Amino acid sequence: MNAPAQDQTYKIVVTGMTCGHCASSVTEELQEVSGVTDVRVELNSGGASEVFVSSEGPLDIAAAEAAVAEAGYTVVR
Repeated sequence: MNAPAQDQTYKIVVTGMTCGHCASSVTEELQEVSGVTDVRVELNSGGASEVFVSSEGPLDIAAAEAAVAEAGYTVVR
């Protein structure tokens, strides 16, 4: 019997988000990425914000970055 896969969590640093609406936009786009099970945003008014993305198995980083860009924000590498 195989154990269920545990979600993996990734931190993405994003610039330009300043409010709850920004966080909602990024969250909605990231939830469309295949395998994403949860998104949590920690806004930082003084600079880059942190977005924690949980996924079933490895996260498609390119798709996640594209989702952030689609919402109008930039991923810091």
